[in-house]
Amino acid sequence: MQRPAGVTAISVLFFLAAIYLWAIGAVMLVSPGAISMMSGAPLMYGLELAGPYMALLVGCGWALIGWGLYRLHNWARLAAVVVMIVGIGWLVPKISSAELGAPLLWYGLQISLRAAVAWYLAQSIAVIEGFKK
Repeated sequence: MQRPAGVTAISVLFFLAAIYLWAIGAVMLVSPGAISMMSGAPLMYGLELAGPYMALLVGCGWALIGWGLYRLHNWARLAAVVVMIVGIGWLVPKISSAELGAPLLWYGLQISLRAAVAWYLAQSIAVIEGFKK
């Protein structure tokens, strides 16, 4: 069975998140203070204040899940679902306190996209069949 296109797209997004976190970590190591430690906050779930090494480490986690999804490892599918659920939980306080307008729309879009990805990876018949060995 071929890899579902949605899984490939999600895998690419995980790799892009990893590259973004690696870039943030590298910039913070090379030039401290040049970039805010909060730059990686949407992807680090509270670990952004731990510094550049944590950004590099979390980036490795995102890359590992992306690689596992690309290779159709079931553990990566489950890990991606967990990461998406944690991301939704992390966004609930932000959307609850957001002002009407663009912030509310932005947080709502993030929550809906993460929920769609989690639902797709957990419930899609094509995905479940693709991950069976």
